[in-house]
Amino acid sequence: MEKRQYHKEMEQEIASIPEGIVPKLLLHSCCGPCSTAVLEQLIPYFEIVLFYYNPNIAPESEFDRRLATQKQLLERLEHPYPITLLAPPYDDAPFWEAVRGVENTPEMGERCERCIAQRMREAAAAAKEQHCDFFTTTLTVSPHKNAPYINACGEEIAAEMSVRYLPSDFKKRGGYARSVALSAEYELYRQDYCGCPMSLREAEERRAARELKSKTT
Repeated sequence: MEKRQYHKEMEQEIASIPEGIVPKLLLHSCCGPCSTAVLEQLIPYFEIVLFYYNPNIAPESEFDRRLATQKQLLERLEHPYPITLLAPPYDDAPFWEAVRGVENTPEMGERCERCIAQRMREAAAAAKEQHCDFFTTTLTVSPHKNAPYINACGEEIAAEMSVRYLPSDFKKRGGYARSVALSAEYELYRQDYCGCPMSLREAEERRAARELKSKTT
């Protein structure tokens, strides 16, 4: 079976929008830095509801810092059509419920898949509530995320909830590198772990290993 080119599918979907029509898109955002290059690609074509929904992030102070970074970006970003930030208050209970029983599975394994699915399901629900024409997520901009899984998850949820999913692979065409460059340009805080307590622990272990190496070389 031929490998799907999700970024090309997105481009084809955008190209099919009738002239003069500006659809409304709910964009789930995992963080400000990841949303930079994604927004750059999407703002010429959509009115955007930016859905900052990430119950996986720990601790709460980190959640707040990333939300502040998201707001910082929106204050500086020029856009031809409205962008509305939708940011529910911090509540990590849905994350723990989603990953119950697989908390200690490896990064990019079942724990991450359940976390992603939970956030995308909430994004689809929010898209319906906000009367959006499409929903999608910034998650595919990361080289550490499984784009085929994310798109399959989005399509399955879209079919269940009767809301259109916009396929994506935002890291393609230099998307991830562009997000790094834009984060520097906008002077955004760029975190070094995905968000959950398990990824934080792994990040702390990496930091300790680097510090030890620097002392012994």
